[in-house]
Amino acid sequence: MVMLMTWLIPVVLGLVLAAAVLGWFMPREGRPARQVRWLANTGYLRRLPTYRRRMRLYQVALGGLGVFTLVASLGTALLLARPADRDVRAEVMATRDIVLCLDVSGSMIEFDSEIVRTFSQMVESFDGERIALSVWNSTSRSVFPLTDDYALVTEELDAAAEALDFDLDALFHSPEALEQLEEFVAGTMSHDPDSSSLVGDGLATCAFAFDASDTERSRSIILVTDNQVLGAPIYGLQEAADLAAERDIRLYGLFASSDESYSRENEQAFREAVTGHGGLFYQADDPAAVDAIVADIDSQQAVELDAAPEVVITDRPETVLWLAVAGVAGLVLAAWRLRS
Repeated sequence: MVMLMTWLIPVVLGLVLAAAVLGWFMPREGRPARQVRWLANTGYLRRLPTYRRRMRLYQVALGGLGVFTLVASLGTALLLARPADRDVRAEVMATRDIVLCLDVSGSMIEFDSEIVRTFSQMVESFDGERIALSVWNSTSRSVFPLTDDYALVTEELDAAAEALDFDLDALFHSPEALEQLEEFVAGTMSHDPDSSSLVGDGLATCAFAFDASDTERSRSIILVTDNQVLGAPIYGLQEAADLAAERDIRLYGLFASSDESYSRENEQAFREAVTGHGGLFYQADDPAAVDAIVADIDSQQAVELDAAPEVVITDRPETVLWLAVAGVAGLVLAAWRLRS
């Protein structure tokens, strides 16, 4: 801990001392002679135990008044001097950017909640990487842009997992759960009822989510879908994969599909699009997928940028506030005892 304005300590204490000296030597007006009444034979009063006890109490209170005045003055001086913690931080910023690209079409809802929790496991392994979440169906919505605020990321992923934990096939739905799901997927549905799960458009949107295009960074997309496309997308899956490769983005594919909607052709097309440019393909229920993706991301070249040293000053008045409070409290107590 340091004092930012140390010079104020001797100034304040000097002023208090000067005031005390001035008060001590300042001439006092005595009582007018006509107000003094002299009584004979009262000298014995000074020898009475009660008188002596009261005088001792008076002297103690008077001494306490002086001590607590000094304590209060010192506490005030230290407060005015601004006690603070001074930290010099030279942060190292990792240059890995990761976009979590999630299909939230009806056929994927039953898998999405667990997949988002898997994303949370990935976040626990990162340190300095920036992460974004984009969800899509026939259109895309950014849940949060690239950020290294992991508290925000965790909060948003937890909210997403809760909203997506919804059984579309249930006979009865909780109105609150349905409203939460609708709020989360809002912005991912177009007015065209004949289009859904436009994988290429979703991937292309995620590819455009990266900023700082003129800097050397490691960029990755974790794409989760069943590749069950309904409608005519602007980008085909392979075109979107080519776009990602042109922008030097590495793809990780997590394939999830129910037994009813599974198509070998869809899985094969997804695998080829992901691995065609050196990406990695996994089944979403593969327990080793998370560790493998994290390990591969870590193995990529991650240029570390040394940020300019930053001096962070945090005021810590609480470290000396107790001293001023104790001094003032003691002054009040000592003054009360003197008056009594």
